[in-house]
Amino acid sequence: MQTRSDNPKGKNLLARGLSMVGHNKRYVIWFFLMNLTLGFFGTAAFSNQAHAVLNTSLYSGRLLHGFHLAALIELFMRPEFGPMQAATMSGFFFIFVFFLATALFLPGVFQGFESTYRLPREDFFRACGRNLWRFVRLLIISGIVFGIVVGLLFWAQGALIKKAGESTNELLPFEIQMTTLAIIFLIMCTLRIWFDLAEADTVLSDQKAVRKSIGAAWRHTFKGFGRLLGSYLVTTIVAAAILVAGLWSWMKLVAPESIIGAFIVSQFTLLLLLIPRFWQRGVAVAYWQQAMVAPVVAVEPAVATATPATETTLAAVTPGVSPVIPSREMPST
Repeated sequence: MQTRSDNPKGKNLLARGLSMVGHNKRYVIWFFLMNLTLGFFGTAAFSNQAHAVLNTSLYSGRLLHGFHLAALIELFMRPEFGPMQAATMSGFFFIFVFFLATALFLPGVFQGFESTYRLPREDFFRACGRNLWRFVRLLIISGIVFGIVVGLLFWAQGALIKKAGESTNELLPFEIQMTTLAIIFLIMCTLRIWFDLAEADTVLSDQKAVRKSIGAAWRHTFKGFGRLLGSYLVTTIVAAAILVAGLWSWMKLVAPESIIGAFIVSQFTLLLLLIPRFWQRGVAVAYWQQAMVAPVVAVEPAVATATPATETTLAAVTPGVSPVIPSREMPST
């Protein structure tokens, strides 16, 4: 078996998390192939309906040699295109399948990141099966929390912008919008850290009660807030740089009529975008190893203490010798 000798406490979170991704590159490839396969099936209905129209129309050149919004809207409105629901339902279905597959396979990823050796396939799937229902509960709870927080934040942002619109300062609404967007981003990043730590603790501590992992992750989110938030911000910046580079390559290096070139650039960009997300989960595992793992208490063997021997005990263990019983004098009358 291939082992790793790096000390979890000898590196910072970013270096340790990136090291985990580097030693488990196969997980990134597996998720990319799963995403590509589900995406192919999810877009099959839309592709078939679009081909039925575009293959017999010269108007499709506006979409072949560049993006033309009016041509795309007209494509959707044509009767031969068919109902929009038939083209999109399969996509929504396979999105749900992707989230379910993510909940199924992520526990194995966490277990592989924490392991100091190449995790065997049977151990990977054992971790996936043992934690499936726990991760489903975590996803439900996180969805509820994210939905409530996002709704309240954007409601507050709208109220502030509306109030700022009454001011004589014309730039104030824009400034408030940018400031509140930055605050919303930081809050959502904090929530992401919280539930990533909860996922890591659920798997690595084999915690059946996910509420305990959620509570422990909440405490440690603020206990190591500076280190965790800084690490997540760095990985987010890396993801943004990859996205910008991918879009620039698509626009500048790929000809509009090159379907193969567009496919290669887009899929390579999506593959690289998976690395920062796995890097963030590696950061969560690294923090769990440094701060959240339960300490191992060494149990010392009990040492028997010698007791002084008496005449009675010596006689009891010496064969052939009867114990000496002290005589008692009868009281005089």
